Amino acid sequence: MIPPNDTARVRLPSRQSLADSIYEILLDQLIEGEIQAGSAMNIESLSRDLGVSPTPIREALARLEATGLVEREALRGYRAAPLFTMDQLLQLMDARAIVEAPGARLACSNATAPFLAALRDNLSRMRLLEREAGRYGLYRKADEEFHDLIAQQANNPFLFRAYKSLEAHVQRFRLFGAVGRSDVNHAVAEHAMILEAIVSGDADKSYEAMTEHIGSVRARALNDRATVSDVPYGHEKDLH
Repeated sequence: MIPPNDTARVRLPSRQSLADSIYEILLDQLIEGEIQAGSAMNIESLSRDLGVSPTPIREALARLEATGLVEREALRGYRAAPLFTMDQLLQLMDARAIVEAPGARLACSNATAPFLAALRDNLSRMRLLEREAGRYGLYRKADEEFHDLIAQQANNPFLFRAYKSLEAHVQRFRLFGAVGRSDVNHAVAEHAMILEAIVSGDADKSYEAMTEHIGSVRARALNDRATVSDVPYGHEKDLH
């Protein structure tokens, strides 16, 4: 957790809903490993660190609990969720392939000029971030946006809800920056292949490109998870 006097790293809430701002701050801290998996999240301590009352902290933690990133234990309060097991990672990636590959096929069939322009812009931003050290948080958000754009363009509200239900768990598997961070060196090229397939108008090729991408993410995630498993508890930050 960020020390109270580390002002360089504390991000203050914006003018938007205070609970929303606190949610985003805590979400980033969880995924970046600033709050370690399995560690306690004391409301009073977080309130002091972020300079806000306990109320928005409670609201943000309740929202994070719904995503699975945070767990609440009776009489003990909130705690960051533990890392996924290997089996859970495999199950998550299987579910992503089942939902996202058909979504890519439908997005290709429903492609419009603004949609393709948005994908191209996203890929350009990812390429810039790929080359900049210390920008993993922004890179991660751009990666999420790429998949969000495709899921939305499928134009199927049921499929989109299924995708969004998985999105929080995808964030959870990145609970340490070390898990999923190796994607930075590969995802841009794989996203480019998905975009190329969608631009070509070949729905089946789009399905295959998304399937291959998620299969590659799965392999990298398993390798990253095994690396984290080899590190003694409490020393995960040494991987960064």
